Amino acid sequence: MATKGIDCSVPLNATTAAALATAGYRFACRYLVPERYAWKRLTRAEAEAITAAGLQIVSVFETSASRAVGGAAAGAVDGAEALQEARLVGQPVGTAIYFAVDFDAGAKHFDAIEAYLRAAAAVIGPAGYEIGVYGSCAVVDEMARRGAAKHFWQTYAWSHGQRSPHANIWQYKNDQIVAGHPVDLNESYGGEGWWNTKPATPSPVPQPNGEDKYKVVVNDVLVAYGRLIDGHVYLPLRKLGDALGRPVSWDNATKTPYVDGKPVSAFRLIDGTTYVGVRAAAEMLGGIVSWDGVTKKVYFYG
Repeated sequence: MATKGIDCSVPLNATTAAALATAGYRFACRYLVPERYAWKRLTRAEAEAITAAGLQIVSVFETSASRAVGGAAAGAVDGAEALQEARLVGQPVGTAIYFAVDFDAGAKHFDAIEAYLRAAAAVIGPAGYEIGVYGSCAVVDEMARRGAAKHFWQTYAWSHGQRSPHANIWQYKNDQIVAGHPVDLNESYGGEGWWNTKPATPSPVPQPNGEDKYKVVVNDVLVAYGRLIDGHVYLPLRKLGDALGRPVSWDNATKTPYVDGKPVSAFRLIDGTTYVGVRAAAEMLGGIVSWDGVTKKVYFYG
């Protein structure tokens, strides 16, 4: 089921954030940019107001529409500025920073865009943040194919009616007024990389549920339980991906799960949970995988 959200360049306050929540919106995409762009810059106070209203935050970095054409040199600078701002607003590690390709980019631009994203990722990645890209269907599809980003935000602009199966967020209408605030309209499908200012709480210890009796241990931590299907052990894909820091999304149109923007061909959907076999999981997620038949544990190290 899609989640409703907005993006806007005009900062939100407690009143507008609460009004958006009342209108059914659940996330707000805001600009993580330096102080010289104060007119659209996300601040810690605004992030707290958005969180207090019950909305999640999606961070996007954009200083100019075609900045990504500047390639690696531009990406290194923008990555450093985005990282500084993420730390200033208290964005938790493990979440995403999207970098905008806000023009009708084509094949002649793709090498530069890839270099830009990889350079930005080389800065924010070691600090614990994940790279995302905003752009047209062509940009999203190509950067997913090249593995240049982990999260994807597609705009309908320049997409010629096409929808990318890789999109975690879909911007489908611009220049709207909601609760008196100028916004663009979006919806999302999982794997957004969003965040809020609430203190992190320890993850609850997973418990076996129904037929899920096989322990899934990732880097020595119990993260989930799998089940036996047709004589083979299957694992819950999203929980496994989350534990390994790999984005998992679901395309409701094609009823297909994706890992790192790539479709999963062999899976079982049971009671709303996507399961994959141990061997398929190992091939998709990499790392070292082992099975202890005595204790009924699957071990992943990666």
